[in-house]
Amino acid sequence: MTENEELGLRKIHRALISVSDKTGIVDFARELKNFGVEIISTGGTAKALRDAGIEVREVSDVTGFPEMMDGRVKTLHPKIHGGLLGLRDNPAHHAAMTEHGIEPIDMVVVNLYPFEKTIERENVTLEEAIEQIDIGGPAMIRSAAKNFVHVAVVTSTHTYNRIITELNEHAGALTGSTRQKLSADAFTATFMYDGNISWYLTREAYADQLARSIENRDLPPTISLGFDKELDLRYGENPHQKAALYIAEDNGLANAELLSGKEMSFNNYVDADAAWMLVSDFDELACAIIKHTNPAGVGLGGVGKIAYQRALETDPVSAFGGIVAFNREVDALTAKAVVEIFTEVIVAPDYSAEALKILKTKKNLRVLRVVPNFDEPVLQYRQISGGVLAQTPDTHRMTATDLKVVTKRRPTEAEIRAMLFAWTVCKHTKSNAIVYAREGQTVGVGAGQMSRVDSVKLGAMRAQLPVKGSVLASDAFFPFRDGIDEAAKHGITAVIQPGGSMRDAEVIAAADEHNIAMVFTGIRHFKH
Repeated sequence: MTENEELGLRKIHRALISVSDKTGIVDFARELKNFGVEIISTGGTAKALRDAGIEVREVSDVTGFPEMMDGRVKTLHPKIHGGLLGLRDNPAHHAAMTEHGIEPIDMVVVNLYPFEKTIERENVTLEEAIEQIDIGGPAMIRSAAKNFVHVAVVTSTHTYNRIITELNEHAGALTGSTRQKLSADAFTATFMYDGNISWYLTREAYADQLARSIENRDLPPTISLGFDKELDLRYGENPHQKAALYIAEDNGLANAELLSGKEMSFNNYVDADAAWMLVSDFDELACAIIKHTNPAGVGLGGVGKIAYQRALETDPVSAFGGIVAFNREVDALTAKAVVEIFTEVIVAPDYSAEALKILKTKKNLRVLRVVPNFDEPVLQYRQISGGVLAQTPDTHRMTATDLKVVTKRRPTEAEIRAMLFAWTVCKHTKSNAIVYAREGQTVGVGAGQMSRVDSVKLGAMRAQLPVKGSVLASDAFFPFRDGIDEAAKHGITAVIQPGGSMRDAEVIAAADEHNIAMVFTGIRHFKH
């Protein structure tokens, strides 16, 4: 052991324990006692430790003041915070502590009032929420975390075993490296705790203004993002990258239950979310097959098997190794169809017992159950170097009454239904996006090309079904008539697009020349 490592070790002589979540605290305190650690505690924690036969010194005996104001004031005292903040190697600090009878505290074990769980309860009142705002806990955590050179701060029940292991390795002492890491974890904990309080109180105090702000597309001046690490992934997009799953909400694909199959990878999560968001945009029973976040095929049907077959027929080659999502419970017939080809992940709100049994026969097939929640988040985020972009989610849904016919020929009712279907799929396809479709089934998809006319060509080229007689959706306007001329070669009958190009007149004229019906949406659906 080097001299620096020896200096970094700090023996734990006295620990203050005050926890809301008492999971594992008795065993942890008993281990501390084995090292001769004096334990100071408060209220319910002190009672739990005494009931387990562990000797405890009350905080009120240290401070000379009783707990008061329904427990709001108990640890906010110089004899507590002086014991945490005092620098052991500073003569002036040492003299002040001696003069005022302040005993050093070497470890703080604190977890906070369950504010987040409280506000998740249905019909919780503002008064109930306020009483779960911890004051003394964060204050002690911050004092101890600031003085990590001398003090260890423990804020998570998950670290108890690791700390005891190290105490055993170093005869009741912790290294400086461990104390610094615990300090970083502690400040993260208080940051997230305060963020939840800020979010809740802001939502309550400014409810009307926030609603108007989102409607008017005025985004907040400051964003606080708090995510809890759920699990480590094997690697990121590529094997040389590290990755983990972090969760911010209690719904959505991040909270999906893995019912069977291998662990999810980074790319599995990204693709599965794209598939789930696509099928969630349909009211009818829908199936989507996704490859690299783009739809290889989408189908609607009265039953899952029909929807799946329609999606699969679009591009059965690309479907190999893809992600399959349904927005309804998967039955046995559908499950039998899915397992006929290699599929990485299947996502659905539920599965029948027989369907799950069938799917589990494929050991490598990841079977995810997602609780349906079609409420979009208030904001969506995208990280860039040096910052984060935020936007309101693309929740717009098009109806037949929203369409503006701009050509001489009006579309038929069947063409309108097909165009609205294609338009929804286009919304979930990377730009420049072109989708060929008939009613309830994609025919060909052109995604992610640098020019729109190339996407038109690609979608037709990759189509496994007859393109003739299908409709075409474009996520943005056609800048030139060449896209329409190209699509006409393949026999499409109708086009749905936003409109708004400087050359709209030329594009409309091209559609009229080919007897193609065209409608404008006035809405663009770029997806990057």
